[in-house]
Amino acid sequence: MRNIFFTFIFVAANIFPSISLFAQNTDDGKILEREKYQFAPFERVKGLEQLFSKDEYDSAVNDSAFEMERLKYSSDNLQVVAYLYKPRNAGGKKYPTIIFNRGGYIRGNMGYELAPFFHRLALEGFVVIAPLYRQSDGTDGKDEVGGADMDDLMNILPLAKSLEFVDAKNLFMYGESRGGMMTFQALRNGFPVNAAATFGGFTDFEALINEQPDLYNPLIKAIWADFDTKKDEIVKTRSVMAWADKINVPLLLMHGSADKSVNPIQTLNLAQLLQKSKKEYELIIFNGDNHTLTKNQKERDAKAITWFKKHLK
Repeated sequence: MRNIFFTFIFVAANIFPSISLFAQNTDDGKILEREKYQFAPFERVKGLEQLFSKDEYDSAVNDSAFEMERLKYSSDNLQVVAYLYKPRNAGGKKYPTIIFNRGGYIRGNMGYELAPFFHRLALEGFVVIAPLYRQSDGTDGKDEVGGADMDDLMNILPLAKSLEFVDAKNLFMYGESRGGMMTFQALRNGFPVNAAATFGGFTDFEALINEQPDLYNPLIKAIWADFDTKKDEIVKTRSVMAWADKINVPLLLMHGSADKSVNPIQTLNLAQLLQKSKKEYELIIFNGDNHTLTKNQKERDAKAITWFKKHLK
């Protein structure tokens, strides 16, 4: 069976005002440290072979046209980390830039597993900036999965604007799983992107945890000690289904029909709300693929790139 591919384009009759929740600290987004990312050989990184081939990895890390940097920047008086993948010699040009929001909870050094992905985007003319969020890669603070850590994403805006090779008029956002939820919140909060894309994103946090209580209940207790008393607030903040009318950015939604981590019905339900609200969106269901669309990585990213290029200014 072929992948399901729908396109719906509307001009909204009513434009809802965006919610500006940018942090106010004048140092937010300031780059504190900047260093070249050090890649390990493919064979020394456990599990890489499940993501891509050695040739794909080597092509990404050895391509002399590009380089990857590890940035440490300020956010809410914390020092947090982001990755930057860019042309080695920008030549005075400004490049459209993709903010990539990764999935998962607290992560360590993970640049090596992102390099082939970033390389695909860079080959199409994009700079990539990927915030890791507080508490990851050895940084301070507490990752609340879409709580205070949203500031670490919002503060990427001043960081991006400080880079001379970033075209601030052509910013885009790309989110995976938890990063899809972060993307939806950023759009609601007024992050100025031309368009956004997600894959495997969850749209209804309560439905997600109810479907897999054995997995999520221990995690919930570790993140939110006050979950029982603040459940409604925590759930609503992270559930775009509760405020889909606030999404006023062209949105590409992708999901695998065989996703066992996030039920694809979550993306389908969001698409239905966007349809009712006459928003601009596209929906692609990859038949038989998993949570991160492993079988269709190249097609997944090609669809996102086409979507972003369609909305270049």
